[in-house]
Amino acid sequence: MRGEAALLRQAVENLLRNALQYTPAGGTVQLSLESRRHCVCIHVRDTGLGIPPEHLPHLFERFYRVDTARARHTGGFGLGLALAHQIVTAHRGSLRVASQVGEGSVFTVELPLSSSRHFLSPSSG
Repeated sequence: MRGEAALLRQAVENLLRNALQYTPAGGTVQLSLESRRHCVCIHVRDTGLGIPPEHLPHLFERFYRVDTARARHTGGFGLGLALAHQIVTAHRGSLRVASQVGEGSVFTVELPLSSSRHFLSPSSG
């Protein structure tokens, strides 16, 4: 696949940071890579707090926080997931989340395998 390694690393680090931040002691965070025919999938799975369904559509919005009370304890500005989403989208990929309150979340980055055009070319529009 083609892409900007530093940016992709930042996207995955943001997902991992979130997973670690919202997974209590004794929980687990897993990072896995899956190669498919036309894409590569990166999964960040945690056994953390989970995300209520009504918040899922807004997770990738800048400055969005699921729980502002938690924001005071964990810090941050609600930009990590928005930035990860923007990076993945710039690479013609997708970022999805599946979550259950009390059971954890799975964030999946899907990136297309190489094509003849560079991901940031002006004609890629």
